[in-house]
Amino acid sequence: MPSHPAPPGAVRPLATLPATLPALWLAVALSMGAAVSLGITRFAYALLLPPMREDLGWTYTLAGAMNTVNALGYLLGALATPWLLQRVAPGKVLVAGAVLASVFMGLSGFFVDAVPLLLQRLLAGAASALVFIAGGLLAARLGAHAVGRAGLLLGLYYGGTGWGISLSALLVPAVLAGAPGPHAWAWAWWALAVACAGATAVLLWPARRLQALAAPAAPPTPFNLQHPPARVSWRALGPALLGYGLFGVGYIGYMTFVVALLREQGASGTAVTWFYALLGLAVLLSSRIWAGLLDRSRGGQALALLNGLLGVATVLPALTSAWPVVLGSGLLFGGVFLSVVASTTALVRHNLPQVLWASGISAFTIVFAAGQIVGPTVVGWIADGPGGLARGLVFSACALWAGALVASRQRPLAGSGAGG
Repeated sequence: MPSHPAPPGAVRPLATLPATLPALWLAVALSMGAAVSLGITRFAYALLLPPMREDLGWTYTLAGAMNTVNALGYLLGALATPWLLQRVAPGKVLVAGAVLASVFMGLSGFFVDAVPLLLQRLLAGAASALVFIAGGLLAARLGAHAVGRAGLLLGLYYGGTGWGISLSALLVPAVLAGAPGPHAWAWAWWALAVACAGATAVLLWPARRLQALAAPAAPPTPFNLQHPPARVSWRALGPALLGYGLFGVGYIGYMTFVVALLREQGASGTAVTWFYALLGLAVLLSSRIWAGLLDRSRGGQALALLNGLLGVATVLPALTSAWPVVLGSGLLFGGVFLSVVASTTALVRHNLPQVLWASGISAFTIVFAAGQIVGPTVVGWIADGPGGLARGLVFSACALWAGALVASRQRPLAGSGAGG
């Protein structure tokens, strides 16, 4: 029987996709977006911070500012992405952002002065926001068509950051060891740009296939199907948004400075490589560990629990340099922190109609970016004082625990004026 074309705005069911393209593999391929936007573009800098700081004579405040401007760029990109997604298909935004991120990563290897390096970090942050939000939107739509697996698929997408972290952990030290002087770290930037380009090539497939999963013409319950909400009442999401902003403040201090702290504590290059690679592996496994929690939690429970655990992981290296404890910190941190991000997308998916998913994801991304703007510079400023990096990580842990307390007050939005 010949098939009829779908009406405008209709969703192509996942079941109609070819059997060789299961949702799981689409989510894994899509996770290359998270690998580029966070795993490489954001977090690989932690491995480059010690050699660049030593070579260029940076203070910790300037070193932290590199990730602060990256977060500022991320915020600007997050503000622009909803406007772009109203005019350009999310798959195209995803791929274009990944291409730009690859270019800006490569350009970072051509400068030694602080100002152009800050500019490249700013531009890379803006590009990574395009990738992260567009990819999260596609992952949420994919999850809506895979009954009972939405949490797993979201976790797989965000867990893709682990691919980028682990690859960076293996790639950067190897390049630094073999690169010629005087600025060996420049070769690492170029190698990371090539890695981003390879991940971008993988993204072409899910971007094309998932373009068929458009938002439906009408939102699901519990919203009034005759009168869908035109906007989100952000006050109703206030606790989750504030808790997520504090997550941004707290987690980025760890991911910016933990490698530098390990170096200060006398960890060898091999030990640091294992630490960061295992942290990335834990990120990958986290998609399975927390999938059930993301499916069940319709309020701020998941965000609160994960923030609290992350605070524990963050404070451990500040309290002791004992290697088993430090390694446990990295495993716990990796096993939790991207699931915090996934929990906000799950909260959006549970509480908002699909027509507002892009706006909801963007709102959380904006407060996430705002928190990241504060975190690195404050931790760097603290680290330049008498307490050093250890005291900076204590500040990060406190921010995370405060975020947990705030997020615990978030309630499901059904019947509470989520839209209006």
